Amino acid sequence: MFWFDLLLALAGLAVALLLRPWRVLPAGGPPWPWLAWAATMPLLWLADRVAATPIAQPLSGACLLMLMCGWPIAVLTLPLLALAAGAIGGLGGVEALHRGVWLGLVPATLALMLGAALRRWVAHHLFVYILGRGFIGTAVATAAAGSTEAALHGAPAGLSVADLALARGLAAFGDAWLSGLMVAVFVAFRPQWLATYADRIYLPPKPPGGR
Repeated sequence: MFWFDLLLALAGLAVALLLRPWRVLPAGGPPWPWLAWAATMPLLWLADRVAATPIAQPLSGACLLMLMCGWPIAVLTLPLLALAAGAIGGLGGVEALHRGVWLGLVPATLALMLGAALRRWVAHHLFVYILGRGFIGTAVATAAAGSTEAALHGAPAGLSVADLALARGLAAFGDAWLSGLMVAVFVAFRPQWLATYADRIYLPPKPPGGR
């Protein structure tokens, strides 16, 4: 399945480059929380290596990164994170690519699609963004990516595909709680750190003459 992973990675990078997301970066460069979270993600991707057991599932973090900096910039960042994870965890190139695709690109893309559906068919409200995109969207996207990866690539020795899919689903809730919490804090105190959030979209307009 190496070629399939490589095709997904190249397709994602090509689309992200065509969108030229660097045009919307702040003049002073990316906000430091984007960089801090990106620097943390390779460690999340190596949880099973650190615990030395395949049932300990790595977290993704890609959905939160996508909410923070937008899908194109997140996708352009993922190859660097895969390289870092490979260097830190002693992964081969194939495994580093695999984790970059299934822990990074696929959940981030699914979260983007779910977010677009929420904006299209659900009321624009602050709690729709926090719960729908920060928590529920992260849980669904990460669980779907993990289950699909298990079905396509199989399970490590000693695990069944069903056990692996269950473990990925449970790990998705860890991702969701972390993402939902951080999104709620950012919306309340630093909404400018979320490229996918805007008050004009998710806050109701003030009545005429209101303060």
